[in-house]
Amino acid sequence: MRRYIRVLFVCTLIVFCSLLYTFSQLVSSLDSAGPQARAHRARAAHSGLGERERDDRCNSGSVTHWDPYGMPSAVCGLNCFKESAVRYTVPAAGVREQDRQEPVRLAVVACGTRLEETLTMLKSAVLFSCRTLHFYIFAEDELHVGFRQALESWPEKYRSKFNYSTYPITFPSENAREWRKLFKPCASQRLFLPLILKDVDSLLYVDTDILFLRPVEDIWRFLSGFNSSHVAAMAPEHEEPRIGWYNRFARHPYYGRTGVNSGVMLMNLTRIRAKHFKNDMTPANLKWADLLMPLLHKYKLNITWGDQDLLNIIFHHNPESLYVFPCQWNYRPDHCIYGSNCGDAEQHGVYILHGNRGVYHDDKQPVFRAIYDVIQKYPFGEDAVHGLLRPLEEKLRDARHTYCGRVWHIFTKRLQESVKELQKDKSR
Repeated sequence: MRRYIRVLFVCTLIVFCSLLYTFSQLVSSLDSAGPQARAHRARAAHSGLGERERDDRCNSGSVTHWDPYGMPSAVCGLNCFKESAVRYTVPAAGVREQDRQEPVRLAVVACGTRLEETLTMLKSAVLFSCRTLHFYIFAEDELHVGFRQALESWPEKYRSKFNYSTYPITFPSENAREWRKLFKPCASQRLFLPLILKDVDSLLYVDTDILFLRPVEDIWRFLSGFNSSHVAAMAPEHEEPRIGWYNRFARHPYYGRTGVNSGVMLMNLTRIRAKHFKNDMTPANLKWADLLMPLLHKYKLNITWGDQDLLNIIFHHNPESLYVFPCQWNYRPDHCIYGSNCGDAEQHGVYILHGNRGVYHDDKQPVFRAIYDVIQKYPFGEDAVHGLLRPLEEKLRDARHTYCGRVWHIFTKRLQESVKELQKDKSR
């Protein structure tokens, strides 16, 4: 009997040792995979996504609830961002790896008859982007319903790529009327974005007459190129000083040789709120909230382009705080109506089109109007080559008698790549 007990004990010991060895091997294999691989597997298990779905860069799933810092939030309803804003989201259908990044935040100010133009700008942003977008729409009260109806009517595949918040036009009670009428109606609203969007870290402000010819997230990446002093980024007003406006006519300080154009402006709002700006009104450096009103009082009789002039004055005294990006990121009629003078666009193509001076709506610059018309009329989901690129190329042929038409290829060079990406997305 004693012999059987010994045999049973030895067998039990052997089984235990075998199990211990197997477990140690399993732990070793997991460790060799590294923390990133383990985290990736854990995320995949949690989300329930297959390998093919995780690798799909532009699929139509969405993340819908974001906290003010751009991170996914478990609970977020209407008015979760700011009491004066209304936030609209899409029901969550699972978290994509792409959407784990912060959303690209895009702000625009629309007043008067700018509803359709603004919607076309937002459409161009949604068409080519693969990142989740969040639109901050500042508009007169009567335009809010139009924005909601239009944006909610877009096909689900595109609607799921963005969320949006609508805001009323608001200025400081003191001198509100003066701010509202500065240059164009509501244009100076952008100056107060750091003070209104108190919980937002960074955003891209654009005028309503902007069209994206490549993904919005590409210009968003300039934020990672900021050094510790940069608070904002803009493009030069002119590349050629002989036709520059500021260096020939300005009656106030301006940035650099030819000034900067504020139609496309990356803003690190956190840094803007925190910085004390040098100025020519007082020996003391002033914070943004304390700078704007004295600046307006000093220069209101000397500025022509409103809030853009005020920004030029600010960065004239604080040049170390401005990051300047190339002209193809803010391409305007001035870059071609007197002959092509944006070398980066000639080499790489136009990335962001800025149709200032109303050129989308008259016949003075048929190239700019052609691009606007084609994007506005493009039916969501239609073949992008035949519905977008080919009609544009045909329209551009009819504009080759103009200076801008002579360099027609720079307007389609980058757009062709964006259309290819759209085609890949559709095939998936």
